[in-house]
This record gives sequence, C-alpha cells and structure tokens, in this order.
Amino acid sequence: MESRDLHHLERCLDLAAEALTDGDEPFGSVLVDAAGTELFADRNRVKDGDHTRHPEFAIARWAAANLSPADRAAATVYTSGEHCPMCAAAHGWVGLGRIVYAASSAQLAGWLAEWGVPPAPVAALPIGQVAPGVPVEGPVPELAERVRRLHAARFDRA
Repeated sequence: MESRDLHHLERCLDLAAEALTDGDEPFGSVLVDAAGTELFADRNRVKDGDHTRHPEFAIARWAAANLSPADRAAATVYTSGEHCPMCAAAHGWVGLGRIVYAASSAQLAGWLAEWGVPPAPVAALPIGQVAPGVPVEGPVPELAERVRRLHAARFDRA
C-alpha cells in the first residue's frame, strides 16, 4: 500500500466521521484519477430512508456522467468500507478501475454481530463475487480499528 493510498483512505474516514456527525451511517468514499487528483467525494446519505444513497453508488453515477470510459477505467475508488453488492455492481457496470477499502464487509458483519445488531437485508458479498474483473485491495489493518470505532459510535458500543 502506497502512502498516497493511505492519504485517500484517511480522507474517506474523515467523510465517514462527517456522516456519523450528521446522524448517518459512517461511510465515505472518494474517486481519484490516474494522476492522484480527487475528482469526487461523498459520504453516506441514507438516514432519510433511501438506502441506495451510498457514496460508492454516487461515485459510479458521477463518473458515468462526467468521465470517458478510459478515464473511468484508470480511476481508483477509495472507500472506508468494502462496497456492498449494489455498489460493486454499479462500479462494474460503469467500468471504474481499482477499489481500495479500509475495512471489509466481513469485518463489519462480525462487529455488528458482536454488538447484537441485526444483519443487513442484503448479503455481504465480497466485491470479487459481484464484479470479478475489478482489481481490489483491502482491508487495511492499520485503519480497521478506526473504522470499527466509527461504527461502534453509531450503535453506542464504544
């Protein structure tokens, strides 16, 4: 993992913390071009009931509207948590490149089970099962505890 990757993941965790402060689920993501320039950033916005408002899904829609297929393929999506199946599918359909995530869906599912939180209504499939052609890196052990603390705070399990 390069220092530039860690820098972008730290930005994702800051966005996740911003989401949590706003009463939302703590997820944040950024889209970065091949030169390392941040093109688009977002955080979870599901608190009002639209559970499709994940930042990774917003990135896929923005990229489809604003980038050429070649630029999408050369881009990297950094995210605090591994894409859910909906977001992994959107990523694959739009033709985005590499994904780098701080914590895996399996890690999150384990933490939620440990805290007695009911599972999500959608299976936590690894990205590779949904979008097998997408290069994926993660989880990042040195960031996992910070992600865990964000989710723990959401459920008052800190």
